[in-house]
This record gives sequence, structure tokens and C-alpha cells, in this order.
Amino acid sequence: MAPMSKQLPDTLEARYAEVCGRIADAAAKAGRKASEVILVAVTKNAEPEQIRGLLQLGHRDFGENRAQVLIQHAAIVDEAIQRMKMLPSARKTLPDSGAVLFEPGSVELKPLAKGVPAQGVRWHMIGHLQRNKAKKIFDLVRLVHSCDSLRLAEELQTIAVKKDTPVEVLLQVNCSGEDQKYGCPLPAAIPLAEQMATMLNIRIRGLMTMAPNVANPEDARSAFSRLRDLYEEMRTMNLTDAPFNILSMGMSNDYEVAISEGANVVRVGSAIFGEPKGVDREELPEEDE
Repeated sequence: MAPMSKQLPDTLEARYAEVCGRIADAAAKAGRKASEVILVAVTKNAEPEQIRGLLQLGHRDFGENRAQVLIQHAAIVDEAIQRMKMLPSARKTLPDSGAVLFEPGSVELKPLAKGVPAQGVRWHMIGHLQRNKAKKIFDLVRLVHSCDSLRLAEELQTIAVKKDTPVEVLLQVNCSGEDQKYGCPLPAAIPLAEQMATMLNIRIRGLMTMAPNVANPEDARSAFSRLRDLYEEMRTMNLTDAPFNILSMGMSNDYEVAISEGANVVRVGSAIFGEPKGVDREELPEEDE
């Protein structure tokens, strides 16, 4: 990832407040409300105590790049939630299981009938998902941001049919054209979405992209703009009965630019948790089955 533009605040609370404030400012400049933007806190390099701390601050949307780390961090969150429920001060503030966390008019990810994590916490699978890992995270994940191939969609459909539970996904599109980026090519996005739409248990909720790794956030704008144009075109297609209303783009270095280009989900890790202290988990090799 490109380097941060300035030194981060010293504490988790201060970093989180700064990110929320910058999201609100970027949304206001774009003529939108802060409540219309979902902040997904990316925990790939977070320490367990940081995840617990963010929960205590009231945050409930978390994202992971790797299936195995998601499973580990989901267990940490579940344990922390159970401990928080035992505290008298927390019982009144924790949302009910399956509660919608955002006001009307924002991007709502309404709970499904089955497999909904307790106390309103929602996990987002934002990294490349191997087909042999899909079953392991299926019941934990509220939204799969990284559905980028017909084979993965077919695997998710097979699992969803067996569990009699629909799965909501975003189509990941490679708008930068970089070979190292996952995502279907831009010209293939609509044909792939049309094929996915024939799968009864797949609900396509919108699009996701990863911008190029650049030092200047403005250099990511063209990739965000291309995805927004595609998103606006696909909104008229009525692909499934689920709302097509999620545009996931923007990370720690460029989320304000992404919001100005229409993003309503941003995925922020290091700006909240700080820069990785050890090996970046995204650089680790994939685990074998």
C-alpha cells in the first residue's frame, strides 16, 4: 500500500475518530451524509486488543483479506461481545442480534434468516477468496466483496443451496489494469454479472475495486471513476431482486477520493490500527487445504 500522507495519531481512539471525521468531511463535500458511507475496519494486521478496543468504541463492520485470519478474528470478536454483554454498562448500548446498524437512506445490509453473527457485528470478506476456503467462512461473512470469477460464484451458489441461505456479493472489477490485482477485467464485468444473476441464491449487491498503489491519492481517481460509471450503468439492469446499491472502493490512503467519486463502502485498515509492526499478513502465502 502507498505510504500514509501524514503521521498517525498515537491512540486507536484518536485514529478512529480522525478517520470517521474525514469520512464525514468527504461525504459533506460530495453532498452526502456520513451515515451514507459504511466504514469497514480491515483487521488483517490488527492486534487482538485493538479489535476489542474498536468494538468497545461501538464499531461493528469488520473486514478481512484472508479466510484463516477472518476465522481467527471472528472468534476474538465473538468472545469479546460475550464479555461485553456481561457488563451492566454495555447491556444497554449493544445492538440487538441482527439489528440494522444504519439509518434509513443509507446502504442497508439487512440480516439474513440464517448465519447472522450475534450482536450486529458484520464481517466482510474483502480479499481474494479461494474456492476451497469459501465453505469455511460462509456462515461468518455478511458480504463477499471479492467475487471475481464464474467459478467462485458457482462455488458460493453450491454452498448457499446446501445451506438454504442466499449469499450477497459484490463483483470485484480490476479497473487499474494491473496484472497483480484480482478482479475481472472491466469489459467482462457485465457479461459475468449476467451469468451470476442466473444463480438463484446469489444476490449481486454492487461492485468493488482496488485502486493502484500510488503515493498521490488523486492518482487513484481514474480507477474509481471507471468503476462508478460501470456501477451507474449496471444499476439499470435489475440483475436480481436484491438492491444493487453498494460501491466498495477506497482504502487508508485514498478513501476520501473514493467517497468523492461515489463510494458508499470504504475499507480502512492502517489508518485505524496503525502500520503493520511485523510481516504484513497479505504478503503471506495462501494456506493449503
